[in-house]
Amino acid sequence: MSMREWLRHPVTQTQVTRGQRLWLYALAALVMLFLVIPTLIVIPMSFSASQYLEFPPREWSIRWYASYFASSSWMQATATSFKAAALTTLVATPLGTMAAYGLHASRWRFAGPMTMLLLTPMVVPVILIGIGVFYAYVKLKMVNTLLGLALAHSMLAVPVVMMVVASALKSFDLNQELVARSLGASRARAFWLVTLPQIRFSVVTAAVLAFLTSFDEVIVSLFVSGGDHSTLTRNMFNALRDQVDPTIGAISTLIIAVTSLLLVFTQFVGKRDAH
Repeated sequence: MSMREWLRHPVTQTQVTRGQRLWLYALAALVMLFLVIPTLIVIPMSFSASQYLEFPPREWSIRWYASYFASSSWMQATATSFKAAALTTLVATPLGTMAAYGLHASRWRFAGPMTMLLLTPMVVPVILIGIGVFYAYVKLKMVNTLLGLALAHSMLAVPVVMMVVASALKSFDLNQELVARSLGASRARAFWLVTLPQIRFSVVTAAVLAFLTSFDEVIVSLFVSGGDHSTLTRNMFNALRDQVDPTIGAISTLIIAVTSLLLVFTQFVGKRDAH
């Protein structure tokens, strides 16, 4: 198919051609560049040999990657971030999935207000959540603990899981589950054998987003983490506040790589389920 035929080929049943939508493609490309370029600039900066962050680098080197992997404090913070993110995923994914399913299947008249209440952590400024959690943790003696950090991050991740799973449940026919229950399966067994396999991709996506919510979070971590349980993002914030450490560029690039790999993983799971 030639370029002219491709532009004249209808995109949808409404006979809108790609040529007529060319402005929309151009606008989408500009928005994507606006969002992606600031992130991608960090990557060449991480390979600079300079003592300061600079773009473009005058000399190329991997010294800041070596500095990161050789630093015990950075390695400890990285381990803490991965542990907290893993625990957050294990807590937020089942809780958010159950909440989304329960509210979707419920005929309770307060299901709508309850949904809004559970989504408030996405609306309330994160710094207010951090202050509230900090004062609660002081009384509970959970400040600077891995469990406290994971629970605080789960508070932010549960709404994300709820939104993703709830979106999948809207396209799912609950009558299939009712058929399984009419044949003697309990509600929990019907959900496990009928509903969950059909929304598995959304649950996996929600789990990945819960992991990234915790791994990238910095505001709450500034309030509730520290000492041996200081997160990677907290240490990065402190490093940028006290001095411009080029190691931040290397760490940022690695975080981009981890995030990209997880997103590619979700797409792989989605394509496998489609087949």
